[in-house]
Amino acid sequence: MDLEQVRQDLRATLNEYFENVTLRPESIFVVGCSTSEIRGEWKGTNSSLEIGQVIVQTLQEFLIPRHLHLAIQGCEHINRALLLEREVADQNNLEIVSVVPAIHAGGGTQVAGYQQFEDPVEVEHITAAGGIDIGGTDIGMHVKFVQIPVRLQHRDVGEARVVALRSRPKLIGGQRAQYEFTDKNLEDIR
Repeated sequence: MDLEQVRQDLRATLNEYFENVTLRPESIFVVGCSTSEIRGEWKGTNSSLEIGQVIVQTLQEFLIPRHLHLAIQGCEHINRALLLEREVADQNNLEIVSVVPAIHAGGGTQVAGYQQFEDPVEVEHITAAGGIDIGGTDIGMHVKFVQIPVRLQHRDVGEARVVALRSRPKLIGGQRAQYEFTDKNLEDIR
């Protein structure tokens, strides 16, 4: 597997994502990643720490300057627990669980994150503002309701298909409800 091509694919995907989506600073960005799928194989059959390291490094290049926090979803063998920094878990009042990711129980990307994070912990649930799913890992359960798909031209990292999500607040109300402030809205409020 050409690791530089994986890096370039992910950079192209993230460039396009962040050209179309603005997440508030201090938000959580979730990634689900099957390194096996990136290699063109079935999830969980050929995990790669090296690919995971490239994924985490590249994600951090994009997230840190935007003041966004990375959460890495693990595989089904750890009930899709999420790896993140302890400080983020504490700030968001997330319940920490006891598990250490392994290459075949968590996956290559989680193990790479565990090695690269300053003080990694696992939690069961988060509410991320957005994220990407590399290889069909089903991150939707971790993205804030209402989830909006982000259509990307760069839809592959290696051999894996990428699905991107963002969230927006719920639109509530009926026919008379308004969802953006205008000069008329401001007059009505006064």
